[in-house]
Amino acid sequence: MLEDSKRAVVFEEVDSDHSGQRLDNFLMTRIKGAPKSLIYRIIRKGEVRVNKGRIKPDYRIKEGDIVRIPPVRVRAESEVQPVPDKMAQNIERAILFEDDYLMAVNKPKGMAVHGGSGISLGLIEAMRVIRPDAKRLELVHRLDRDTSGVILVAKRRSVLVALHEMLRRKTGMQKRYLALVYGVWPKHIKEVKAPLLKNELKSGERIVRVDQQGKACHTRFSLQRRYEGYTLVNAEPVTGRTHQIRVHCQFAGQAIVGDDKYASDPQLKGSRAQGAKRMFLHAHTLRFKHPQTDALITIEAPLDSDFDGFLDSLNPVN
Repeated sequence: MLEDSKRAVVFEEVDSDHSGQRLDNFLMTRIKGAPKSLIYRIIRKGEVRVNKGRIKPDYRIKEGDIVRIPPVRVRAESEVQPVPDKMAQNIERAILFEDDYLMAVNKPKGMAVHGGSGISLGLIEAMRVIRPDAKRLELVHRLDRDTSGVILVAKRRSVLVALHEMLRRKTGMQKRYLALVYGVWPKHIKEVKAPLLKNELKSGERIVRVDQQGKACHTRFSLQRRYEGYTLVNAEPVTGRTHQIRVHCQFAGQAIVGDDKYASDPQLKGSRAQGAKRMFLHAHTLRFKHPQTDALITIEAPLDSDFDGFLDSLNPVN
């Protein structure tokens, strides 16, 4: 059953507390229960306006901006989807760090961080049900559905703003990923600076490619270990674009193992024959300055059994 959560167009002036927030994230807090796909659709159709103009989802709103929020139909608050016991237990076990201000979770591969595009229950929706006393849980950043590893969830708006500012300025937060790629990673490739352009197909699927018309992107790489037919690399995204590490690996000639968007069919077939059951990209380490205590926090997320087991099955090369 659906109900009208907004029965008329609303014009909201952005206050200082929300200045700097992405438009799509702002709308998620204003249209409770709306899936991400709906938010993107109303922005794309021009139903959402900022200062009377069309705008993109990643626009960062400023104090004094006037945001037009159209009437939409969303799931009633009383119809919050229950979280299966097993999912709730898995999420609780995956919590790596928690205090009064934020949480860090080792997100499993295959779990979306938010609902939408046919997914009714993502990590953040599930956490809001599991922790009903935490009224302001918000994702600090995102991971692709098939990427595992550490992800931050803010409990307070002030913490969310501070962490977003670190990400925007590219200071105060460092992310490191482990990626298993096909073939031999060239020793001389220590970074990739290739602009990325995001395209959305009619199906709603997002594909990213290297394009000079795209946004500037930068990823640092270092060798971790070589195996017969594969290389394990560390990837540090300096910028944070959609599919950045995946496309930069492909651009370097070494797609990520199991990546069904950017690896070739022969590569996928070969790795699956060897027992690969997932895309091997994992957000392994996150370091940041705690916005409330100023403590330097380092969080490491262990590999899951599929990733760790596949590495154990390979023959190392000295």
